[in-house]
Amino acid sequence: MANRTKVEGVELGRTYSVCPVCLERLEARKIAYGESICLEKECSEHGPFKTLIWDGPPAYADWARECAPARPDACASPVDRGCPFDCGLCADHLQKSCCTLIEVTQRCDLGCPFCFASAGEDPKDDPSLGTVRGWLQTLLDSGGPYNLPISGGEPTVRDDLCSIIGMAGEMGFVFTQLNTNGLRIAREDGYAKKLRQAGLDCVYLQFDAVRDEPYGVLRGRPLWREKQEAVLRCAEAGLGVVLVPTVVPGVNDGEVGGILRYAFDHLPAVRGVHFQPVSYFGRYPGMPDAPRHMTLPALLRAIESQTDGELRAEHFHPSGAQNAYCGFNASFLLLESGEIRPMGAGGGCDCSAEAARKVRDYVARRWSPPKAEEGCQCACGGVDTGALDAFLRRVQTHSLVVSCMMFQDAWNLETDKLRQCRLHVAAPDGRMVPFCAYNLTATNGRTLYRPQEGRGDD
Repeated sequence: MANRTKVEGVELGRTYSVCPVCLERLEARKIAYGESICLEKECSEHGPFKTLIWDGPPAYADWARECAPARPDACASPVDRGCPFDCGLCADHLQKSCCTLIEVTQRCDLGCPFCFASAGEDPKDDPSLGTVRGWLQTLLDSGGPYNLPISGGEPTVRDDLCSIIGMAGEMGFVFTQLNTNGLRIAREDGYAKKLRQAGLDCVYLQFDAVRDEPYGVLRGRPLWREKQEAVLRCAEAGLGVVLVPTVVPGVNDGEVGGILRYAFDHLPAVRGVHFQPVSYFGRYPGMPDAPRHMTLPALLRAIESQTDGELRAEHFHPSGAQNAYCGFNASFLLLESGEIRPMGAGGGCDCSAEAARKVRDYVARRWSPPKAEEGCQCACGGVDTGALDAFLRRVQTHSLVVSCMMFQDAWNLETDKLRQCRLHVAAPDGRMVPFCAYNLTATNGRTLYRPQEGRGDD
């Protein structure tokens, strides 16, 4: 039966990937079995691997979109072994950076069973403020300022986090985002206000469910109360919040609709929901023979079914300035009547050389807290614009960005997609490495780029 199925498959194309055991570069084939697309590859030492990457509708071919190359402003690595081994960036990379993440600690106050950074296992001393300043200067010298996610580990374990945020603003970074589990924000009176006063724009909040049970599986303990408190504290402080669910099939894929309803109920503090289907990076429970990935079409179907069709698959479009198969986005407006109206996709969908800048500006505008009320800025020729002003204010305060990023791991990596990545990590040695390559992890825990004993100081 397996052989007959193999014969019935149709090859759609070839790319390069890696063996999930040894991370060696391999040729991979995309094979169609009806509406399902699998990535198939074979290592001479470790045998064949097959991973589901698409199970439309929408149809795989219909989701495709051309993405014109926009080469990096600065390249730190020569082209030698080929993607994914020459990241830095190299001259073969096809997109400028939009967001470049810095990791300011490897310590963490959680021990999540799923953790792409394997945080807290053997943390070294936190990098000094001088070291962090050096990383930021390197980013400016490499084409920045980029949107700046501050990550870890858990960044809030650093008592000087506000100094880092303030330093970034003084150096010219115009949008600063905190990637956090939210525990300190929830527990410490006034902490969210301190972050806002330091110049923070957005809290990118780990948010996997609207009940306790999934947190027990994904994070090791119930956290629902703390998540709600963190959102409340951010709202009081005037901080924008993006809810970030890691979606694992069989664990919390039934929480999609509940998370979206929570987001609409907590506008304008909540600015977006950014779904991240699970990728097998860093620390995760034992891997089954066939890793369970949630495909982009499966997530779109979950959104539609769990919102009773208020948010439909047809409302979403490929994200801008990157490979179309890396994700999607759309914006929705909550009217005073309670109706949810689609506003379309946003952010650099033209894929020109300006696309990364457009996406960067779009994210900064939509994920930041809403500005004070402003009137209509168009030339209205003396027409009564009261209703229009009210609508524009509603758009500012009650629109929600719903997006997804399909990070690639060692099972489903396609180098064609990796070369179009616009989300990078500032490595300790000064290189800018695409997020998926930086976190690429073999079954034995080996990585290509992430330091496996944590970051040291200077």
